[in-house]
Amino acid sequence: MVSTAPPPLQVFRRSADAVKLSDQQDEIIRLKKEKNAVLLCHNYQIDAIQEVADYVGDSLGLARQAAQTDAEIIVFCGVHFMAETAKILNPSKTVLLPDLDAGCSLSDSCPADQLAKYREENPDLYVVAYVNCSAAVKALSDVICTSGNAVKIVNQVPADREILFVPDQNLGQWVMGQTGRKMRLWPGSCYAHVLFTKESIERCRLEFPDAPVVAHPECIQSVRDLADEVCSTEKMVSYCQSHESDTFIILTESGMMHRLTRELPHKQFVAGPTGHCACNDCRYMKMNTLPKLLNCLKEGSPEITLTEDLIERAKLPIERMLKWSV
Repeated sequence: MVSTAPPPLQVFRRSADAVKLSDQQDEIIRLKKEKNAVLLCHNYQIDAIQEVADYVGDSLGLARQAAQTDAEIIVFCGVHFMAETAKILNPSKTVLLPDLDAGCSLSDSCPADQLAKYREENPDLYVVAYVNCSAAVKALSDVICTSGNAVKIVNQVPADREILFVPDQNLGQWVMGQTGRKMRLWPGSCYAHVLFTKESIERCRLEFPDAPVVAHPECIQSVRDLADEVCSTEKMVSYCQSHESDTFIILTESGMMHRLTRELPHKQFVAGPTGHCACNDCRYMKMNTLPKLLNCLKEGSPEITLTEDLIERAKLPIERMLKWSV
C-alpha cells in the first residue's frame, strides 16, 4: 500500500558555518566590478545568487534601487517584468536578465490587448496595476503599486474615480479590505501563492502552535484570514525581527527563507507546505542559475529591449508610484 502521508515540514535556520563562495560566485563578483555592473536580486532567487547580489529585496525596493543606480549595467535576477521595470527607469543603461524565459503566471494573466479593449469599453476607470505585469500593461495604467505599498497607493487615488485593479485579484481583494475602497478586480493570480491552503496553516500550527503565521497578500482569502500577519516580503523581515517569537510560519515562495535566515540568524522559519510539497518554489524565479548569471555577465546578454514610446508611456505610472510612496 502506497503511503499518502505529507512530506515533513521544512524548518530553516542560519548555519553556524561561514558561507564559502564557489569559483563561479567569485568570478561573478569579479566581473561585476570589471564591467561596472550592479546585481539586483529578488527575494525569491536561489541562495547562491542572493549571496553575490548587491541588493536583495522586493519589487518596490528593487524599483527604487534601479532608479538610483550609477552602474552602467543592471543585471536583474528576477523575472521578465522586473527587468523591464529596470529598463523603463534606466532607458540609457544596459539591462540584462540571465534567462529571458523567466516569466510570470500573474503577468501572463493580463494580456495588454485585453486590458486595452477593457479600457476602451470603460474609459472612466482609474487603473491601478500591480507591478507584476508587462511593460505594455504598465503603459495602459494610471499608477503602479507593489504588495508593499498597494494600500498607500489606492488610498491616494481620487475618491471620485472608480478603480480597476490588475492583475492580482487576491492582492486586490486584500487591499479592498484594508482601504474600504471598492474596486473592480482583474481575474488573475499567482500560481505559486494560490497553492497554499487552510490545511497548510492548520498542519503547521499542530507542530508549531506558538509560531505566528505570516502570509503574502497574493494568497487566497481563506489563508489570509487565518494568518497573524499579511504583508509584502520586505515587511516580513521587519515583522519577524520585531516580534518576540523565535519561530515563524512563512507562506510565500521558498527563496524568502534564505533572506530571512540571513538577516535574522537567531530565529527559525517554517516553510508553508502545499498539498504536494514541503515548500513552494516558483518555477520562473528558479530559472535563473549561477551558470546563466555568469554567462550573462561574460556575454552581455540576454538584454532587455523596449521601444522609446513604450518606455515613455510606462514610465509615468511607475514614477507616480515612486512619488506617492515617499
